[in-house]
Amino acid sequence: MVPWHEGKWPRSRHERALSTASYARRVAGADVKYARSGGVAIAYQVIGDGPRDLIFVCGTMSHLELWWGDPSATAMIERLAGFARVILFDKPGTGLSDPVPATPTVDQRTNDVIAVLDAVGSERAVIVGFSEGGFPALLLAATQPARVEALVLISTMAASEMYPGCPLSQDRLDEVWAIIDGASETWGEGRLLGPMAPSWVGHPVYGRLLGSIERSCMSPGMARSVLQGMHDVDLRAVAEAIHVPTLVMHPAEDLVPQELGRDLAERIPGARFLALEGRDHLFWINNDELVPVSIEEFVTGEHRRPLDRDRVLTTVVFTDIVESTKRLADSGDAQWRATLAEHDRRMDELLVRHDGRPVKHTGDGRMAQFGRPARAVRFATAMVKEAREAGLEIRVGIHTGECEVVGDDLIGLAVNIGARISALAAPGQVLVSSTVHDLIIGSGLAFEAHGQHLLKGAPGMWTLHRAVGDKPGPLLTEGYETDVREQATAAELTRTTRRRDRALVAASHTAPGLSRWAIRTAGRLHRDKGNAPVDPVSPTRS
Repeated sequence: MVPWHEGKWPRSRHERALSTASYARRVAGADVKYARSGGVAIAYQVIGDGPRDLIFVCGTMSHLELWWGDPSATAMIERLAGFARVILFDKPGTGLSDPVPATPTVDQRTNDVIAVLDAVGSERAVIVGFSEGGFPALLLAATQPARVEALVLISTMAASEMYPGCPLSQDRLDEVWAIIDGASETWGEGRLLGPMAPSWVGHPVYGRLLGSIERSCMSPGMARSVLQGMHDVDLRAVAEAIHVPTLVMHPAEDLVPQELGRDLAERIPGARFLALEGRDHLFWINNDELVPVSIEEFVTGEHRRPLDRDRVLTTVVFTDIVESTKRLADSGDAQWRATLAEHDRRMDELLVRHDGRPVKHTGDGRMAQFGRPARAVRFATAMVKEAREAGLEIRVGIHTGECEVVGDDLIGLAVNIGARISALAAPGQVLVSSTVHDLIIGSGLAFEAHGQHLLKGAPGMWTLHRAVGDKPGPLLTEGYETDVREQATAAELTRTTRRRDRALVAASHTAPGLSRWAIRTAGRLHRDKGNAPVDPVSPTRS
């Protein structure tokens, strides 16, 4: 496709015909299909047939149909599809995907990405995480590096709140949150999209469509929940555990300050940083050529950083039987062996139910591994009850950290920390590290502070939390936990789009070429009337 870029137009009818034909070839067969994650349908499209896979994990908003009525976004996808099979999808609660009662956790968002990759038969892909989509992209790269050929992070960050060493002042961070939190109360008026894309505000077409784009992507209730769910995210430890080739890109005058992008790049071992042009959070407005070219060069270059397949970020669970020596003396060898066998049988069943993997026995307890920390905590609380029914009392410690894989075993500091936490638990208690606690904020699991402790062999003081309850909220199906802090009502989940919103989506679906032509023409007429030049812009997603 020959895009409109910096005022350049196809010079002849033949060139315009080639442009149209190119677009038709790219999207041929790119019908919207659906993957399943926890009973939720996720809409996705596949564009191109390149030798490698690339999945775009979008930010707060998305709508698959809106890509194709936009010159800059379409041009960017065209370039990406020149070297990769591009996978686009709408996150649950947005666009063409199923609505959900409230925003999923980062852990669940990661599982959604995996569900789409599985649906298209992709075993390994380039993961492009944009804005909020950078959170699940980070977690996927750390926990399942074998599925990640390379990681590209655009306009995102390691943590959403103030933290020690944060490159921003509290006042500057408060300014950003004031815009985001304010938009959650005035959804559909363009209050978020305007600051995210200041180049759109004065555009003769997009300036009138800001509210329509917001409403087409999400209902007010879903927007309120999703924007609220961006608070209290801290993935600094996750970023530091990534061992795949990583490229971080960030516009100079982004709504999300570039300093946060640079800080993120510094935390990921070996990551490269590239400053993008322009002032728009929607990076393709000014970088529809630079971004795909940079990604292609990064992914296909000869000096890529090798994948470290022997290290992985995972959640380890240690259980320990309380007063085992006394119980053995009281019951005798035969009865004790029978009790242990019943304990192990119940534990193995729970591991299967919660997608855990048994690692090994550890004297009077066992060690298990989980890909999802929320499931690890739910397994542990259930196992305390199962052990009591078998006549035993156990204590449990849980930690998420980077481990070295040696055959079927796991070793490393994270394993030692998990064992130390278990030793500090009282009978019947489930203690977790602050890393676990922070990763599953919004899952419905409740914790109480358990103080700060020195853990032998681990640097510094460690803040621990005790699991005290579980309120996952309404489940669409078993296993799809939701964030219950701000639930959308049934009326809000039914999208109340206006006539202009429906027309916008319909035009992008049925006549994408006409939509792009109208946008270009409006911009040209705007300039011909003596107005200031308008950046080539696009109504897609944020």
